[in-house]
Amino acid sequence: MATPLTTRRLKTALALLLTLLLVALAPVAAAGQVSVEGARIWNAPDHTRIVLDAAAPIRHRVFSLDNPHRLVVDITDARLTADLPPADADDVLVAGLRSGVREGDDLRVVLDLKQPVKAKSFQLKPNGTYGHRLVIDVSARTQPARARVVSRTSPAATPRHLSVQPKGARDRDVIVAVDAGHGGEDPGAIGPAGTHEKDVTLAISRKLAARIDRQRGMRAVLIRDGDYYIALRQRIAKARKHQADLFVSIHADAFRDRRVRGSSVYTLSNGGATSEAAKWLAERENRADLIGGVSLAEQNDVLAGVLLDMTQNATLEHSSIAASRVLSKLRALGDVHQTRIQKAGFAVLKSPDIPSMLVETAFISNPDEEKRLRSGRYQDKLADYLVQGIVDYFKEYPPPGTRFARDDAPGRDGLGALPAAGAVTFADVAWHYDLDLTGVRLAQAPVLPGIARHPHFQPSDHHPGGGSPPRQPPPRQSPLASPLPKPGD
Repeated sequence: MATPLTTRRLKTALALLLTLLLVALAPVAAAGQVSVEGARIWNAPDHTRIVLDAAAPIRHRVFSLDNPHRLVVDITDARLTADLPPADADDVLVAGLRSGVREGDDLRVVLDLKQPVKAKSFQLKPNGTYGHRLVIDVSARTQPARARVVSRTSPAATPRHLSVQPKGARDRDVIVAVDAGHGGEDPGAIGPAGTHEKDVTLAISRKLAARIDRQRGMRAVLIRDGDYYIALRQRIAKARKHQADLFVSIHADAFRDRRVRGSSVYTLSNGGATSEAAKWLAERENRADLIGGVSLAEQNDVLAGVLLDMTQNATLEHSSIAASRVLSKLRALGDVHQTRIQKAGFAVLKSPDIPSMLVETAFISNPDEEKRLRSGRYQDKLADYLVQGIVDYFKEYPPPGTRFARDDAPGRDGLGALPAAGAVTFADVAWHYDLDLTGVRLAQAPVLPGIARHPHFQPSDHHPGGGSPPRQPPPRQSPLASPLPKPGD
């Protein structure tokens, strides 16, 4: 029979054993929770991005609450191990962030809002800079939350952009879309001294835009004018929204061999153009857009394909011409990595109706070039040479109706545009393919620049010199060369 002393000792031992078990099991329970190691906020003109850093993939759900407006992010089996950042005072969407524990093991992050929003969330896998991330993008539920900035350097009181100047207007300004690569959560390449490509490209793009705005008859549209990310296709969409005449994307290359140096200029590869054509013809949103003055949505499949092909041929040719003018100026500035125009399938170059180029200004992975890219003086020189190449292109190929087109120059027609001798019109294509263009306003459809140099097209005998086509083309002899087959051949 146990004595009272033995009983007390047994109880004490059991209590001690229980305590040790609880202490031992506590880390096991905590180890099952995912650590949320902090957050970042990126403010763009049309949305705000919140990024939560996590030690592992997480399960979450997002929902909104009203009165007052809030966005709630519930993260299953997680804990916050760092403070949340304050919201920007100028942010018209997010007033602040706060967090709390929910049901013992879950984490709740609340976004206090200044207005109703729509939100989307997705997770990103680790890269060279960040680990696992949960991304929440919020934008205004109704009207755009922020005023649209057309150009950082142009006077706000007297906008001179294509948003207020349709392409048919006389004496309009040539519009150049300047795209600073990367941004926000995407730093791009990182140099040996820690320079982020996104910062260099933004600095150069702002300087280039300022110089474009100082040119007579030119205006710039900055696709990105801050440290935030814009999806690649949204960059194209913004350029098309402003009816840009040229798209220039600024980047800084990187390579594992730090000795590699020099600049390069890229245009879209033919393969990239072919895949993009298929995408445009397959997507309803794309077909609804105007290509060369005609809506693809209003045409049958054969005609839509022909019109898009014509437009893309002209765009690819003019992309190469503009890129060659820029590359020739970069040669004068210093080292070029590639002495010829390079072709690749970059997504930002895939606009079917805007001549586009991507400029790799230098190798940020090269210590000497990284140092130059950080230099304001070198950025100025780079912007000077880039704008010279752009001006040379528009002097040689001025869009009709622009101030460039009306400048005195030999060989210009009544509008000042360089004649596209033997250029092919939509009427020519319809005639060759026996297509019905009923309802298509051919008088308003422009002659497509650059088509005359395409090997499959020959000059039209019924409107030589690329003038306006007659409303009813002659009944005989197609102006298109025989190598171009008709459907079904």
